[in-house]
Amino acid sequence: MHVAALFLNQHKIMTKIRAAIVGYGNIGKYALEAIEASEDMECVGVVRRNGEANKPAELANYPVVKNITELKDVQVAILATPTRKVEEYAKQCLALGINTVDSFDIHTQIVDLRRSLDAVAKANNAVSVISAGWDPGSDSIVRSLMESLAPKGVSYTNFGPGRSMGHSVAVRAIEGVKDALSMTIPVGTGIHRRMVYVELEEGADFKTVEAAIKADPYFVNDETHVQQVPCVDALNDVGHGVNLVRKGVSGKTHNQLFEFDMKINNPALTAQVLVNVARASFKQQPGAYTMIEIPVIDMLCGDKEELIRHLV
Repeated sequence: MHVAALFLNQHKIMTKIRAAIVGYGNIGKYALEAIEASEDMECVGVVRRNGEANKPAELANYPVVKNITELKDVQVAILATPTRKVEEYAKQCLALGINTVDSFDIHTQIVDLRRSLDAVAKANNAVSVISAGWDPGSDSIVRSLMESLAPKGVSYTNFGPGRSMGHSVAVRAIEGVKDALSMTIPVGTGIHRRMVYVELEEGADFKTVEAAIKADPYFVNDETHVQQVPCVDALNDVGHGVNLVRKGVSGKTHNQLFEFDMKINNPALTAQVLVNVARASFKQQPGAYTMIEIPVIDMLCGDKEELIRHLV
């Protein structure tokens, strides 16, 4: 990094980080709460498709715009957008020299996205942290730690039972779907069942919608059951969870068993992770990163030596 750029990043971290939220659904709302609760960040505005129209009461004191170019002095954009819109919005922000963080969650496409955004970020002296939710994201860090502790072995990631935001959003994008809820049910050993509940638009054909859901990349590799319901809201619950297990070998010693378990509010935790990595983005060289490439201490607010004294 050039000396001037390094000084700029250091200067940014000495004052409150100026963050914009792009998208204001479930994750965007919780991202605002996480920013408001942080000591070193401030929200300088929200980007919504409809701009000021139907502006929620909690945004009364914030600029709400249709394009990030309408906001001033944004240092990092928290992309609370559907996964399939991440690359488009990230490239726009990075081209403006604005750091980006996102919760892109199509695991098989993460390497390609990292490569794509890395070139744009470096060209504009910016940083992009991708796939920064709880899985991929914080769970990725736990999996990496477990594998380092037992280099030979098998890991299982068991999600749920709970609502998958990414899968639900993917279903809502299918023609004929008015609303949708996708529940992830762990079968065991990393195998999952998808229970999809759909509320259809008037005149939509259920069989056509069902086929489109099962053919979508989000669902094509899992056992998927689709049910039509009169009202998705009556079923909605944003709770989720994960159980990570690794059984393996440390050195030449067998039968090492590690387990990590949590039950969470899905969008709230995703938003907190996004705010954490937004902070960490200012401590990295220009380029694109996943969370396993970033020191965990960079995600925490506070003096590094005090954090070491407290946590080590």
